[in-house]
Amino acid sequence: MNRLLLKEFVDNALKEDIGDGDHSSLASIPASARGKVQLLVKENGILAGVEVAKAVFEELEPGILIEQFLNDGAQIKPGDIVLTVEGKVHTLLKAERLVLNIMQRMSGIATQTKVYAERLEGLHTKVLDTRKTTPGMRMLEKEAVRIGGGMNHRMGLYDMIMLKDNHVDFAGGIEKAITAVHNYLKSTGKDLKIEIEVRNIAELNEVLRIGGVDRIMLDNFDIATTREAVGLIAGKYETESSGGITLDTLRDYAETGVDYISVGALTHHIKSLDLSLKAL
Repeated sequence: MNRLLLKEFVDNALKEDIGDGDHSSLASIPASARGKVQLLVKENGILAGVEVAKAVFEELEPGILIEQFLNDGAQIKPGDIVLTVEGKVHTLLKAERLVLNIMQRMSGIATQTKVYAERLEGLHTKVLDTRKTTPGMRMLEKEAVRIGGGMNHRMGLYDMIMLKDNHVDFAGGIEKAITAVHNYLKSTGKDLKIEIEVRNIAELNEVLRIGGVDRIMLDNFDIATTREAVGLIAGKYETESSGGITLDTLRDYAETGVDYISVGALTHHIKSLDLSLKAL
């Protein structure tokens, strides 16, 4: 995880929550008061966000005492203690909601991703996340996918060429879009992988005729057509299935031989895991 981006995220999140001061704590608790809290698990799942939580505490109070018992990726159950933190009470109360918001969401994503990854056990197909993430939290949500056993697709618009249907239509067709991309990469000196989305077998055949890509996304193909498409591509390029694939159909798609399956629901349709931060 990029530590500079993490610090920037933590700084912004704390500013959003604290504003000109935690007046509830300032009004009721002496600034010199010290205390200790523990992070408790209240639901079965996969733990994620421990390193981020530690960064929040340490940003508020450098040198704060943290004792960690469980790591990111651990299988957790109700009653488990993730960590304890000892420091200024004001620090603990400022950090409480931000730490829980982050860890509950990240653990929910990791837990859901684990279910999808396990459904693919024994097959070469990997499950990918997408850009369907919470604004400002993409890095954390994609880290949670990785912790849960999934793989990260591109981080954003900047680290891969991804020609979706709208790109192709606005560019004037598949051949014009691919040609324009190669001209752009040559003129800018950028070295980016190229993926293109196809909507049917006719578009796939056009891409195969033109070439010049690294991966082909089969968008909203049914299982039988996916199998046909994978056979046509036959190892020439990486393959990815996307669109309308659920946990129930995931393995059926994977058994067609497709390399990757992207699932937006890993990050945008999840249930946060129940955790709590309690005084000791």
